[in-house]
Amino acid sequence: VQLQASGGGLVQAGGSLRLSCEASGRPFGRYGMGWFRQAPGKERDFVAAVTWIDSITYYEDSVKGRFAISRDNAKNTVYLQMDSLKPEDTAVYYCAALKTPYYTNRDYYTRAAEYGYWGQGTQVTVSS
Repeated sequence: VQLQASGGGLVQAGGSLRLSCEASGRPFGRYGMGWFRQAPGKERDFVAAVTWIDSITYYEDSVKGRFAISRDNAKNTVYLQMDSLKPEDTAVYYCAALKTPYYTNRDYYTRAAEYGYWGQGTQVTVSS
């Protein structure tokens, strides 16, 4: 399984970016997908996730109302639309796929240990 993330960059506070993550190598539509981020010197934290069926979404509290995760199973791609960006959103953003198919429980989606496949990361820098 390979995950290829793209779309990061440098943006001013209040701006927007759209991250994409294209998957290959297994039935994408059966697996939940998530985005995590890691700032320098910090742990990798949960940002958002979308379930394999019904596209139920979950968000970390600080991004609710500003970020939106979605998926297009026909394109094997998951997206993260990020609006009203803040300097504290600066981090390397990683997309990931759950190890096990068909899960919907939120607890699985917020834990990095439940993800078995990771993209290479894309840098997001928000200037003040």
